[in-house]
Amino acid sequence: MILEMKVPSPGESIKEVEIATWLVKDGDYVEKDQAIAEVDSDKATLELPAEASGIITLKAEEGDAVAVGAVVCLIDTSAAKPSAAAPAAEAPKAVAAAPKAEAPKAEAPKAAPAPASYAANTPSPAARKILDEKNIQPIDVVGTGKGGRITKEDAMNANAVASMGTPTGGNRSSSSTKLSMLRRKVAERLVAAKNETAMLTTFNEVNMTPINIIRNEYKDAFKAKHGGLSLGYMSFFTKAVTRALQLYPDVNSMIDGDQKISYDFCDISVAVSGPKGLMVPVVRNAENLTFRGVEAEIKRLAIRARDGQITVDDMTGGTFTISNGGVFGSMLSTPIINPPQSGILGMHNIIERPIAVNGQVEIHPMMYVALSYDHRIIDGRESVGFLVAVKEALENPLELLMNGDAKKALEL
Repeated sequence: MILEMKVPSPGESIKEVEIATWLVKDGDYVEKDQAIAEVDSDKATLELPAEASGIITLKAEEGDAVAVGAVVCLIDTSAAKPSAAAPAAEAPKAVAAAPKAEAPKAEAPKAAPAPASYAANTPSPAARKILDEKNIQPIDVVGTGKGGRITKEDAMNANAVASMGTPTGGNRSSSSTKLSMLRRKVAERLVAAKNETAMLTTFNEVNMTPINIIRNEYKDAFKAKHGGLSLGYMSFFTKAVTRALQLYPDVNSMIDGDQKISYDFCDISVAVSGPKGLMVPVVRNAENLTFRGVEAEIKRLAIRARDGQITVDDMTGGTFTISNGGVFGSMLSTPIINPPQSGILGMHNIIERPIAVNGQVEIHPMMYVALSYDHRIIDGRESVGFLVAVKEALENPLELLMNGDAKKALEL
């Protein structure tokens, strides 16, 4: 029986996918549920499992765009699984006859090298004028005239090459690789965000000392209590953002035509790096999660992104985005809005810097934070107020994020 395998629908709005990689070869025997291909949609990369066991015949090439529901391969379910081939019996070695001795051949005398022509690398008068004007030495030009003489055409061509710089003998190769469907969609969305929004960025800085004090005091107990889960910065930032979104609801809104849609929940998109590039899975109802809940959900989504198991549902929605460029060493950036959202918070690396505290110069771990927002729907008062609220919560987490009880907030 020949089974036709069709492209399943990765999501309601997706009509086409691209064959990113075949994990099997034409004619291979595959087992049921074995991953046979990776397919790219405009939102995620998904594995395509075999629907039955049998011999596979591929009907699409890597890089082909195929419609959802189209046949991409055939599986012959009646084919028997091939057994491991037994090692072939060793053929008896034939006794080779001893070769007859041959008389040594007389070596032909080597020709003496031809004397170099006196005309080699000597430019004609017209060629010399061109080379002098272009500051090119005759020794750097290969002459094609009689006896190696440099002609006017040689000088003109040498000028064209020399204007691009002299190759140093290093590797000058290049390659061309087709962008994946996911990468192309990301590029399209980023350009749309720049062209279709009135994007503006406001900045502030955060003294991370209060958070570091709490983390240093409780991180070991937190990890022991919650099965190896680390107490990172993302839970503090997520809690600070959800608090600020409730104080400034316009930042938790988006434009749909001539309508403003506001949300009474906080679905926080968290930018994570995966094998196929940047992805933004969503932490649902983050305003209701504890510190442990935020850390556990972010870890789960990050592992799925790293292993290529992220789904369209994991990345659908989101009312606000947090991007942590600091893990790569970024000191300051202007993050780009993740449409159709209206705001994104950029975190950056933590550097010890001298600051004034109560009239005294002290050294503290400082982080720059940036809020990019759509000025069509968010005014300056809301954007600045939102970022200040985030800063206040991060610099006073015990009171504003933990209700004065760190152990209870961390479920210790």
